[in-house]
Amino acid sequence: MPQRDNIRNIAIIAHVDHGKTTLVDAMLWQSGLFRENQAVAERIMDSMDLEREKGITIMAKNTAINYKDVHINIVDTPGHADFGSEVERTLTLVDGVLLLVDAAEGPLPQTRFVLKKALEAGLPPIVVINKIDRSDARPAEVLDEVIDLFIDLDAAEDQLEFPVLYTNARTGTATLDLKVEGQTLEPLFETILTTVPPPRFDPAVGLQFRVAMLDWDDYVGRLVIGRIVNGRVRQADRVSVVHRDGAVEQAKVTVLYGYEGLKRIEIPEANAGEIVAIAGIETIDIGETVGDLENPVALPLIRIDEPTVSMLFSSNVSPFAGKEGRFVTSPQLRDRLLKERKLNPGIRVEETDSPDTFRVSGRGELQLAILIEIMRREGFEVEVGKPEIITHAGQDGRTLEPMEHLVIDIPEEFIGAVTQKVAPRKGLMTKMVNHGTGRVRLEYRIPSRGLIGYRTEFLTDTRGTGLLNHLFDGWDAWQGDIAHRQNGALVADRTGRTTGYAIDNLQARGTMFIGPGEQVYESQIVGENSRDNDLDVNITKEKKLTNMRASTSDEGIKLTPPRTMNLEQCLEWIREDELLEVTPKSLRLRKRALGGRRRF
Repeated sequence: MPQRDNIRNIAIIAHVDHGKTTLVDAMLWQSGLFRENQAVAERIMDSMDLEREKGITIMAKNTAINYKDVHINIVDTPGHADFGSEVERTLTLVDGVLLLVDAAEGPLPQTRFVLKKALEAGLPPIVVINKIDRSDARPAEVLDEVIDLFIDLDAAEDQLEFPVLYTNARTGTATLDLKVEGQTLEPLFETILTTVPPPRFDPAVGLQFRVAMLDWDDYVGRLVIGRIVNGRVRQADRVSVVHRDGAVEQAKVTVLYGYEGLKRIEIPEANAGEIVAIAGIETIDIGETVGDLENPVALPLIRIDEPTVSMLFSSNVSPFAGKEGRFVTSPQLRDRLLKERKLNPGIRVEETDSPDTFRVSGRGELQLAILIEIMRREGFEVEVGKPEIITHAGQDGRTLEPMEHLVIDIPEEFIGAVTQKVAPRKGLMTKMVNHGTGRVRLEYRIPSRGLIGYRTEFLTDTRGTGLLNHLFDGWDAWQGDIAHRQNGALVADRTGRTTGYAIDNLQARGTMFIGPGEQVYESQIVGENSRDNDLDVNITKEKKLTNMRASTSDEGIKLTPPRTMNLEQCLEWIREDELLEVTPKSLRLRKRALGGRRRF
C-alpha cells in the first residue's frame, strides 16, 4: 500500500503526572515553534483552567511540529483512568505511541491501561523513561518492570523490540545511553522518524474520515476532528455522513483546518494520513464516518469501555435556588447534559421517573466531579446525589460489581494505618514490594464502591505523603456490605444567619462546616456530628441582651475554623438521603427532604 513519508502521527501516553505535557512543551520549543523571547505559559497544552489548577490533563489535544521536512502530529492524552475514553479515541488517530514512565515510580495502573489499549491496536511503542534527574530515580529497574509489563500484556514479538530513551522533560534533554548526558531532544525526534511508520492508505477507496473529537469555534460553529484514513477532502466538497445506525445523510465542508504548532490553520485540501478539523457538519457523533458522496463506506466504530459509577443530577430546588447561577431550570440542565453526551462518549445520560432528574454515568467519581465543576463555572445550579456503583446481573443470576486494581505507594511507617482502613472496604492484598528506599508499594483488588470516600481518609492517614492510584479490573461477585461514613450530620432546623454564639455552643457536638455570619436554610447540613445519628441544631441562635450580668457572662468566644471541603470531598462525604447543592459560588450539603418532620 502507498504511504505518506512526510507525515508521522504519534500519541503520548502515560500515567497521571509522569510528565507528558511537560515533554510536549519541550518538543514544541525545540522544534523552533516559538521565538527565543516569546512569553509562553508552562504546560502549554493544558489549555483549560481546570487542567492548570489540578495539574492534570483532562481533554486529549493535538499539536504538530515540523522536523527535517516531516510533519509530526502529536496527541497529548489524559493520564487519569477516569478519562480513559479520551485515550481510546486518540489511539485511532495515530500510528505509534510514546510510552512515558517515571524513572522513580515505574509503571502504575494507568500505564498498564494505556499500554494495553496501544498493544491491542497494534501500535509500535517507544519507551521514554522520564525524570531521570530525580534523587530516587532507578531507571534500570524501571526498564525491567516495563519489559515485564509488556510480557504480561502479551505483546507481539515486534512490539517487544522497542527503543528506549532516557529524558528530563523539564530541561528538554534525551539520551539513548545513561552514561552519555543528553543535550537536546534530537535523539527523541530521530527515534520517532525511524520507529513510527508513515500512514498508509488504499488509493482505490474514496474518502474515509473517522471523527475522534468534537470542538466548537465561535466563527464557524461545530468542528469535527479526526484522521483521514483514505482519500482526500477539499473545502466546499459535498460529503456523506454515515451514522452509527447505518443511516446516511449529506453535508458540505465549509472550512478545512490543519494543525501547525498550537494553531489551527485553514488549508485548501487534505489527504490520507493527515489529522484535520472540518467545519460545516452539524449532525455527527464521535466514532462516526465522513465518507465519499457517491459511495460512502463506514469505518469500524470506536469501542468505549463501560461506565462504572452513576450519579443523579437534578435542578436546584433549595430555598436559595437562582440566587447565584444563570441556568437553574431542568430544560437547561437537560440540554447541557445531552450536549456533554455528544461530546464525550465516556459519559451516559438517562431519563428517570422525575422530569427534572437525570442519571449520569461515567468511568469514575473524578470524571463526574470534573463535569460538575465545568458546569458550575458555566453558571449552572445543580443538585447531585451520592455516587453509586453500576452493577450487572451475571449469567448464573448473581449480582456482579466493578472491581479495581488499587496501587498504594506510602512511607513504611503508614503501612498499619492503611491496611487497617482498606481491609473493611473488602480490599484483598495481591502484592507488596519494598524497594528499600523507605517507601512501600501495596497492591490490592478492591470493589469500586470501597474506594468512594477513601481518598480523603488516605491523605489524612499518610499525612499527604501517600500516592493512591486505581484502575478498572473487571467484574466480580458482590463482595458484601461496606460501611460508609460512621458519623451523623448536624442539620439546621430553621432558616437564618449563623451566629458565633450558636457555633460556640455547638462545637462540642462535632465538626462545623460553616462559620459565623452565613445564611443557612432548614435541612442544610452545617457540620458532622461526633456520634452516628443526625442531630437538628439551631445554628442561628443569638445571645439575649438583658441587664442581668454575671462575672463570667461576657467572656470572649473561641471558634475553631470550620472544615472546608472541595467538590470531590463533598461527594465522598454524603449519604443516600443527602444531596450536594452546587452553584457557581457555593457548595452546600443538605438533606433530600427540606422539611424537618418529613425527614424522620
